[in-house]
Amino acid sequence: IIVGIKIDATIRSQVEASGSFNWNDQSASIIWSALQHSDNIMSVGYKPDAISGNIDASIHLLDIQSDEWRTARETLLQQILAEEQKLDATLTLEKIIPWNEAVLPVINIEVKNPSAIKMLKASRLVRYAEPMGYEPRDVMEKVMSSSGCDNSPSFDLVANSDYNIITPNSKQSWNHSFHKIPQAWAKSTGAGVKVFIVDTGSENDQENLGSAFNQGLSTGRTIEKTVTLPRPTFFGIPTGPVETPDDGCGHGTSMAGACAAPRGTDGNSCGVAYNANLVTCRASSDVLFDESREAKGVADAFTKAGGSADVKIISMSMGRITSSSQVADAVRYAYGKGKLIFCAAGTSFSWTSGWYGVIFPATMNEVNAVTGVRDNSFGTTCTTCHDGSQTDFTIVMEKASNGRHPLTLAMTGDIPSTVGGSSVATATAAGIGALV
Repeated sequence: IIVGIKIDATIRSQVEASGSFNWNDQSASIIWSALQHSDNIMSVGYKPDAISGNIDASIHLLDIQSDEWRTARETLLQQILAEEQKLDATLTLEKIIPWNEAVLPVINIEVKNPSAIKMLKASRLVRYAEPMGYEPRDVMEKVMSSSGCDNSPSFDLVANSDYNIITPNSKQSWNHSFHKIPQAWAKSTGAGVKVFIVDTGSENDQENLGSAFNQGLSTGRTIEKTVTLPRPTFFGIPTGPVETPDDGCGHGTSMAGACAAPRGTDGNSCGVAYNANLVTCRASSDVLFDESREAKGVADAFTKAGGSADVKIISMSMGRITSSSQVADAVRYAYGKGKLIFCAAGTSFSWTSGWYGVIFPATMNEVNAVTGVRDNSFGTTCTTCHDGSQTDFTIVMEKASNGRHPLTLAMTGDIPSTVGGSSVATATAAGIGALV
């Protein structure tokens, strides 16, 4: 088994050299070792033997319930099971499949036998075979997975500097004027456009994303709250509490607020697209979707949004260092369905210190990568913001003088919070997209 620190070094060196890390390019021993260091769950993309070309551009047109796709899937499942039963003859597919897949040609399955990985890498039925839940970081951070989770009211906001009061009684964030959002409101406020936010959910206690979503100048629109993050499983049996759309982190609530909070009467922060329809989706427990179930949750969020005819824009202010082919499949599915997609270029935590390239999936051609810049230099990224050649849009979101970030909705109450990073830049860009 290859130790985690060596796997991390391999990931870092490849990211620094090429800008991304793809598990498909790695040896069976690295993949098996990464599985051993995580939860052993693999993501296996499959295809019928008769299909030799790339399916990326047509993935939104596939019917995985058709005979040829079902045959490919069943064949692979039996081959994997046969290898795993060499270690434990009592295993059944039910015990090693944590979640089923309804849309994409992919299998999620627990793999512990190295021979199974070698078989998969050699198979003509396999598009990719990779660990779902391995990300590089040091040991301390392996037990600290609350990245980006804080959304408390800011009691030190200064009128006419951090915000302006606008009719009927709402606070407009200081950064809106840099993008001529007030002028855009004369022509559009997002009415009739549905934005789907893939994040950590929406806080039930924030009434401006609930019963008070329509107030003041925000009228006749809808908000839907959904969840795609699955429960953990043990031998195929779901464990722990059932996930709900409620935001247990705070990040998703702040993104929803920046994008589409109401222009209301309660003195709270106003979103960019204050008349847009909104869907908030709890796809991950925090902004780094490093766990296998979080990768599954994010993939399911994109297929859910992609399959919703009335969704026009998808915004995700989350990411990871290594690529996830299953998430990439889902992003391409949504793109093929005609969705406009915005993803965060990246916001640094200690495990990314020294590397500031664009994170996955903002690296993908199908998405618009967004990062944040300072108010005094549009070419200077914010303190923790990533940038790279894949960046498509920049949003002003940090004051150079005092580090102040844009206003948004806190977890509860009518006193705004502030939020930074490429995260708020992305939610703001999605709001601007809804105005256009």
